[in-house]
Amino acid sequence: MTLPADDTSTATATAQRPPARIEGPSAWTGPDIGAHPERWCLQLQADDLHELDAAIRTVQASGLALADITPATFALPRLSGTLSRLLDQLLEGCGFALVRGFPVEHYTLEQTAIAYLGIGAHLGSFRSQNAKGHLLGHVTDLGADITRPTTRYYQTNRGLEFHTDSCDIVGLICLRTSKSGGESRIVSSVTLYNTMRARHPQLCEQLFHAFPTDRRGEIPEGQLPWFDVPVFNWHAQRLTTIYVGQYIRSAQQNFPQARRLTPLEIEALDTFDALTNDPSLNLQMEFRPGDMQFLHNHQVLHARTDFEDWPEPERRRHLLRLWLAPRAGRPLPEAFAARYGDLAPGQRGGIITRETRLTFTLVPE
Repeated sequence: MTLPADDTSTATATAQRPPARIEGPSAWTGPDIGAHPERWCLQLQADDLHELDAAIRTVQASGLALADITPATFALPRLSGTLSRLLDQLLEGCGFALVRGFPVEHYTLEQTAIAYLGIGAHLGSFRSQNAKGHLLGHVTDLGADITRPTTRYYQTNRGLEFHTDSCDIVGLICLRTSKSGGESRIVSSVTLYNTMRARHPQLCEQLFHAFPTDRRGEIPEGQLPWFDVPVFNWHAQRLTTIYVGQYIRSAQQNFPQARRLTPLEIEALDTFDALTNDPSLNLQMEFRPGDMQFLHNHQVLHARTDFEDWPEPERRRHLLRLWLAPRAGRPLPEAFAARYGDLAPGQRGGIITRETRLTFTLVPE
């Protein structure tokens, strides 16, 4: 993967209002960037794999727990420089990367988790992905009932609409693929803004309003069962996006006390959703076993199609997930505190409730 120098030639604007069009490496379209995988796909080489294998063996030989994995305990003298450049691409470039070639078939689940946590530790601190406090998440169909107000979509085989997660960076490593379906799709939220601003300026303006968003029962102490935050946020001369349309709609259904959306706001959300699904804007990304995908939530939305799984439990689709907070993260607007808690880079994001106990688990639950 070629990691280009940062292009910060964003159009000038006041601190309050974004420019009519945002330029730079984050403003990509799927067909264009898909034609140049060298910009975002990193193929692990033999030396990288030897270094990762040595780090895995060192962790196991030292008797370290998953919670003890840090850049110091999972040393990568050679690969750490590559990961530093990859992090810069995530935060200042196109906002996503695919790391390909880790041989999951040669390792146990625990060894793969050690490797993935070790790589993740070089990118940022681990954040809780649910009220249970899982710092290592499992994306697999648990047969959960999506009609239950506490069920999250990643616990089912249902498709995920384009959305962002509640952290700076989300990472996935593919252990096993499904029988069919489950493709990953991503789209630049900067390109979505540019397109809406050009085609539907009045609707684009609506997305700077604060939208009630369902917490799905994972409620921090002293907070409401929903939080209010704009989809588009112009802060510190950057466009930062946070969006889960499925949970905005469920907040309208489940919480009569939440602010009612106006017809124009609903039209804006519908238009935004339609643009995310436009193949001239989004990019579909194939997952192979061993692939690691990293996305910068503030400028990239991701989705997943419905999937049909294998009947045998040992073959069922299974990915491990990380939520990460890099110390070099961008400044976030105050509105994000309702979801992210502390806004300090390196220690923000994630889901914490009164019952949360931070943990690493190798068992999906």
